[in-house]
Amino acid sequence: MFAAIVPPQEVVEDLDAFLEPRREHGFFRWSPPEQLHVTLAFLDSVSDHAVEDLEEGLARAAARRSAFPARVAGGGAFPDAAHARVLYAGLELTFEARTELDRLATGARAAAGRAGLSVDGQRFRPHLTVARLGHATEATRWLRILDSYEGPSWTVDRVALVASYLGEGPRGRPRYETVAELPLGG
Repeated sequence: MFAAIVPPQEVVEDLDAFLEPRREHGFFRWSPPEQLHVTLAFLDSVSDHAVEDLEEGLARAAARRSAFPARVAGGGAFPDAAHARVLYAGLELTFEARTELDRLATGARAAAGRAGLSVDGQRFRPHLTVARLGHATEATRWLRILDSYEGPSWTVDRVALVASYLGEGPRGRPRYETVAELPLGG
């Protein structure tokens, strides 16, 4: 499972339209548009009995945060451009919006911990994974392309709790199911 911000359909469609003509030029595993999201907390294994506590904790964490503006813009690579394994689209945020997002991610991770779940301990870096690479690749050219993208802005006003079923989606990819959508409080 994971807690995430899921951009609205029009934001996803705009990014997908930008990426579509470029997909044939890269030997990547492109993320399906319906799976684009910003992960706040990744939870490797969640038992059925922990889901209710997790959802309640996420609801409290979301209620403490205010809605904020965001825009998908630019991009990057993990771990870096010279050894890219993942290409991502970035988020353009005001200082206040970045503060709210960081606090939302911290709250989501704390809610998971209170529900007795272990959370991926990596530093939170907001992004939408657009492609995965089979081996480390020099990706500077792709980063220049992603850097030219600016999508429509939207208001982040909810957190999604999403179950991921590995290998159950098309072509052996994960299948995502939104378990709950939790509104931000402010």
